Amino acid sequence: MQAYPLALDIISGCWVVFITVWLLAAASTKRTVYRESRAQRLRYWVLLVISYLLLLYGRELPYPLNLRVIPRATPIACAAAFLCVAGLGFALWARVTLGRNWSGVVTLKEGHELVQRGPYRFVRHPIYTGVLIMFFATALVQSHLAGFVGVLLMFASFWIKLDREETLMLRQFPERYAAYQQGVKRIIPFVL
Repeated sequence: MQAYPLALDIISGCWVVFITVWLLAAASTKRTVYRESRAQRLRYWVLLVISYLLLLYGRELPYPLNLRVIPRATPIACAAAFLCVAGLGFALWARVTLGRNWSGVVTLKEGHELVQRGPYRFVRHPIYTGVLIMFFATALVQSHLAGFVGVLLMFASFWIKLDREETLMLRQFPERYAAYQQGVKRIIPFVL
């Protein structure tokens, strides 16, 4: 089972790259002119933290959360590593494309732009798409039920957050964002 340790190393490396880029890039964003309240953030942050804990501690949790639901097999490990790299690439592409408009919370930046190029041509929230792919890949290689529950909770967390973001974008760019919504799916290209 040499593929599993290698897949885990690749996936861990992807997460290190992701966190490093996000921390470094966070220092060069535009000035914030509106930021959601802590209470509003709490709605999705709680789910995000729970999903992370389920993924991280899945095998240590009680039954049925520690149940292995995917067999350990080389093709699965390879697929998970590939998915994680692809998810990281998509998220990084989106982060670079978004540039100084990015924020980790729902905000409106000074001189905020409506970005519709790069990965934003395929989904309106490509960073979430990339992170969800990375999270799914990690759950896949770990293969415990808790990780897949975590993926669902992370999806719910992002869905709550992106709903708030879209409300803000509709207020800021009423006609342009409404047209963008009609032509581009939220989080899964051509589907959702």
